[in-house]
This record gives sequence, structure tokens and C-alpha cells, in this order.
Amino acid sequence: MNVLLKTCDVIDTVIQKICRIVLYATTVVLFLVLTINVFLRYLLGNSLSSAGEIPELIFPWLVMAGVVLAAQHGSHIAISWFVDKLTDSMRKVVAVLNCAILVAAYSALAWGTYTLMPIVSDERTQVLKVPSSVTYSCMLIAFVFLVVTSLTQMARLFVSKAPAPPAMNISEAV
Repeated sequence: MNVLLKTCDVIDTVIQKICRIVLYATTVVLFLVLTINVFLRYLLGNSLSSAGEIPELIFPWLVMAGVVLAAQHGSHIAISWFVDKLTDSMRKVVAVLNCAILVAAYSALAWGTYTLMPIVSDERTQVLKVPSSVTYSCMLIAFVFLVVTSLTQMARLFVSKAPAPPAMNISEAV
């Protein structure tokens, strides 16, 4: 059981590091592009032709990385008002059911996104000519990460003797 918990920790740490890198990198790039565009517009009366497309390509990556990080901290989908009223054993059952529902839902979303990839790869942005599959790939990666995160949370619940905490923060249950 200890090996399972350590494996879950390693998997969650890798996902967390990837998401944080994406979060930081996209935030910096967005800030730089928008700042440069503002300076060019007001100082030179001209702007970057790609200034509108770059945020459209990068912002979904920022959002999806944030969603995965929120899910890892138990604050993505919170049902605490209901769970707080349950007994410890029922709280654990609800937490496991919640994880199972999330695995099913995110698996379906990942599959749906995967099946759309050939279609959206033909669409390109006007200025940069980047395929739309770049944006869709962030969704696919995030959905896979969310499935894995839900599975690691479920594994922790099965192994842990402690009840699920009231706020559904599964990482505290261990």
C-alpha cells in the first residue's frame, strides 16, 4: 500500500510540475505579447499582426493547466455543502463515487477531443497559420491529466484508513 501511495505522489508531482511550467510560461508569454503590443500601438501607432492570435492560442493552455492544478487540490469540483452533512464513512463513499464519475466524464471528453483532432488539424489561424489542433491538444492533455488525477485520488481513498475530509481535499485524507 505504501508503494501505491508513493506512486500516486510521484505521478501527481510530475503532473503538477508540468502544469506549473505551462502556467508560468503562458502567463509570461501572454504578458510580454500584450505589453509589447501596447507599447507598439501607443509609441509607433502600429501593432503586431499576430497579437490577437497568440493569446487565443496560449490562453487555453493557461486555463487547462489551472483546471488540473485545481483538481489536484480538491477545489475543482467541490460539493462540500452536501458532504459536510455526511458521516465519515459516507463521505468516503461519496468521494470515491465523485472520483469515478470524474474518470468517466473526463475519459469521454478526452476521447471526444481525440476524435476531433484530425478535423481541427486542417483549420489554421489566419496570420500565424498554426493548426487549431494546437489548442485542442491542450484540452486532450488536460483531460488525460484529470483522469489520472482522479485515479490517484481514488487510489488514495481506497488505501487510506482516514475518512475523506469535509472539503473533499483528497490529498489530506492520507
